[in-house]
Amino acid sequence: MKSTIQYECSACGAKVPQMLGRCPVCGEWGTIEETTNEYIGHSGKSGFSGRTKSSQPKRLHEIETQAETRIDMHCGELNRVLGGGLVPGSLVLLGGEPGIGKSTLALQVLMQLGESKTLYASGEESLRQLKLRAERLAGEPKNLFLISETNLERILQQAKELQPELVVIDSIQTIGTEAIDATIGSISQVRECAARILEFAKTENIPFLIVGHITKDGSLAGPKVLEHIVDTVLQFEGDQHYMYRILRAQKNRFGSTSELGIFEMRQDGLREVSNPSELLLSTNHEGLSGIAIAAAVEGVRPLLIEVQALVSTAAYGTPQRSSTGFDSRRLNMLLAVLEKRVGFKLQLKDVFINIAGGLRINDPAIDLPILAAILSSNMDIALDREACLTGEVGLAGEIRPINRIEQRIQEAQKLGFKRIIIPAGQQYTKQGLTIEVVPVKKVADAFRLLFK
Repeated sequence: MKSTIQYECSACGAKVPQMLGRCPVCGEWGTIEETTNEYIGHSGKSGFSGRTKSSQPKRLHEIETQAETRIDMHCGELNRVLGGGLVPGSLVLLGGEPGIGKSTLALQVLMQLGESKTLYASGEESLRQLKLRAERLAGEPKNLFLISETNLERILQQAKELQPELVVIDSIQTIGTEAIDATIGSISQVRECAARILEFAKTENIPFLIVGHITKDGSLAGPKVLEHIVDTVLQFEGDQHYMYRILRAQKNRFGSTSELGIFEMRQDGLREVSNPSELLLSTNHEGLSGIAIAAAVEGVRPLLIEVQALVSTAAYGTPQRSSTGFDSRRLNMLLAVLEKRVGFKLQLKDVFINIAGGLRINDPAIDLPILAAILSSNMDIALDREACLTGEVGLAGEIRPINRIEQRIQEAQKLGFKRIIIPAGQQYTKQGLTIEVVPVKKVADAFRLLFK
């Protein structure tokens, strides 16, 4: 079939009638590329191939269901994020920044499966490089097969012959298929490769873990249809200058997206962090001002984290507002509340906020700890090291209710805190609690308790 030229955006996959400097759909500059509107798929027809087995509609009560068997990944944090383990025949996409540890995590998962037969296909590294990486991870499983290949047909042929329990492809942007005439890494190649891998996974009942690159704004590279094709989208994130990594599920057809796993990057690979609160809290801040302990929740997991603040006189006339691990726009809002509702004037002072450990926290319940840390630094008075705080702050200076309050209280009690300040009106079970729970309605009330 004769192909005609058309244009697609490499960021979002939108089709446009002519070459443009900016995509009208996603607004990205310089992402419009020339492509063709017809290509021959592996079935001999243009576009994706459909399933060869015809399907007939069934009534809902006629459909039989059974408990989904899952593959134990021998990694508690990964099992938690996947919803209890890997579902056979599923397609999982793992994304993250360059150098964050995606390939290390993928290879380490295969090495932890022990005697299970697995296949690692890399389009980025040679077999020698993979061997060196495996030696650093300390282990040499007998049934781990490695292949350095960029041709999808040959990878699937090896998977069909080996029949492994899990296949890793690193990365999807380096793999190409002979079915279409397009550059490896282009929208057409990524889309067709993902569709073929999905069809193979469902047909052979073999799960696939494919590694994907991300763009400058943090979204997964390639067409948006890539995220629609896969069953699960995992995001591996963290700061390269810190040791902690967080694994989140942005999409999961077989489980919840509210779970997260925490790992520690070490010389010999990634180590699971089963109790992150103990590692995120330092024990040497006694007598230091500007430090507050926040009872936060990431996903469904309670975390006690250290919030640090520094308030100083603006040296150059224009005050600075800087935050690491926290939304800077929300920081400006909290400072306005502090000035308007509580009466502290900070408009001529620099304010710096840092979430210890390199984590980025989106939980609104750390509003109150941040304000407490700011006030502690401004007054140069240390907070009680045996007290922690949690609560969302509204524009009127009120402390609003938050979710999972019982988990936060129990986590604080488990780590030995004597008192926790929470929003007033929250319902929780008092039985078995040894920690003092102090409800407060307004920010000013909390400050009277802390700085009395």
